[in-house]
Amino acid sequence: MIDLFIKVLMAYLLGSVSGSMVIGMLRQVDIRQSGSGNAGGTNAFRTQGFWFALGVVVIDIGKGVLAAWVIPGVDLAALGSSASAELQMLCCGFAVVVGHCFPAWYGFKGGKGAATAVGALAVIQPVVLLPMILAWLGVLTLTGWVGLATIVSALSMIPSFIWLGASNERIGFAIVLAGFIVFMHRSNIAKMLKGTEHRFQRIRFVNWFR
Repeated sequence: MIDLFIKVLMAYLLGSVSGSMVIGMLRQVDIRQSGSGNAGGTNAFRTQGFWFALGVVVIDIGKGVLAAWVIPGVDLAALGSSASAELQMLCCGFAVVVGHCFPAWYGFKGGKGAATAVGALAVIQPVVLLPMILAWLGVLTLTGWVGLATIVSALSMIPSFIWLGASNERIGFAIVLAGFIVFMHRSNIAKMLKGTEHRFQRIRFVNWFR
């Protein structure tokens, strides 16, 4: 299983390459010093605008795809017996999300993992992205809370995997990944309970006809 450990480490280090930090370096901006202090796409959009945020999301989704698709295919047979292809894909898919949230290159202060998780899921179980996106859009238009929309979207992954008849390993992956994303949004949950969480008011359904 040495090969699995090495690939998981590779995925984690790839995840540690933060889209917001890479683009921010080119723009001489550290978005962790602005807005919510988070190095993810939502804070990038709020503080730096659409194009900056789009670049961040493309990088963060892309590294999720690469980790789940390319890294498991790296030939490390010389190290001995290999873990199954499915286990490698699932472990690398989760490791890249952890790397994004706790990046080794940036003092372990990163984003909340949603975009990178989408990239990994696009390889692991792309069909679940449709109900996840619908859940995200539905909650966002009803409440205006991006954090809550992301939490509900992540949790919707679990019944989607089960409904698709996924393997126990994939269902376990969905449970762990959803739980991790909810954990990463714990500050959003606390702010919602206090009534201090930021809302995107213009996108809320109740404001469409005003």
